[in-house]
Amino acid sequence: MFHGTITALITPFKNGTIDEEAYRAHIEWQIEQGVNGVVPCGTTGESATMSHAEHEAAIRICVDQVKGRVPVIAGAGSNNTIEAVSLTKHAKSVGADAVLLISPYYNKPTQEGIFQHFKAINDAVAIPMFVYNVPGRTGSNVLPSTQARMARELGHVIGCKEATANLVQISDIIEQCPEDFILLSGDDFTVVPTYSVGGKGVISVVSNVLPNTMSRLTAACERGDYAEARKLHYELEPMNRAMFVESNPIPCKTALSLMGRMDSEMRLPLCAPTEKTVETLKTLLNSRYGLI
Repeated sequence: MFHGTITALITPFKNGTIDEEAYRAHIEWQIEQGVNGVVPCGTTGESATMSHAEHEAAIRICVDQVKGRVPVIAGAGSNNTIEAVSLTKHAKSVGADAVLLISPYYNKPTQEGIFQHFKAINDAVAIPMFVYNVPGRTGSNVLPSTQARMARELGHVIGCKEATANLVQISDIIEQCPEDFILLSGDDFTVVPTYSVGGKGVISVVSNVLPNTMSRLTAACERGDYAEARKLHYELEPMNRAMFVESNPIPCKTALSLMGRMDSEMRLPLCAPTEKTVETLKTLLNSRYGLI
């Protein structure tokens, strides 16, 4: 159920509120282009600057628009365990298929504290859970041994989004976890090598802009056609790099705005990109990918 290209959805804003029309249209386009799932309210969706009401609305709208055609993995994490439980309960109540739970950021808990955080959510809500490990944002690393312990002892933890881009750690997690544990790459750059050691897919930023290309790449990996996968990997690389020339999701939302798919409005502390970034994106979207 959870595999392939899963898009970490951008959240369109207009005049300070969620642009529901653009959001629904973006979700629909993603499904039409062949993605295997969507993640509302992740980092790419600017969840950190949403109110609880907006967060809940974004997940509800997403589930309603998808209508069961692909899995919805709702962002429901927090560095406050009580808050994460509440967001997870809401995601389940509106019909999300799973939740994505970032390990606690800023607090910098020990490995035991990380385990107990996930245990509390696991014990409170019966819904499939993915651990989101992104040390570059959280300040702590969920070690392979901790992920393996969660996979063995917490019945609702079924996988992880591993965003270390560390293939040694990725391999160690797959080696130490049960065979049915679902490791998803959290980095668009590492999809092919992650598949090669046993990964099952990617929660992708670039698929917001190039959903069909990333979907074809993961499909190639799943059928074992690594020649085609490598070709598509290098086709995506210029856009992969461009998506991170400034803090995500600034370039991604700017690209979608240039494509006419939504307004480029972001919430502080994210701000408009530099002219250099805009020109880079225009050049790529026009001459390389033919999208504007």
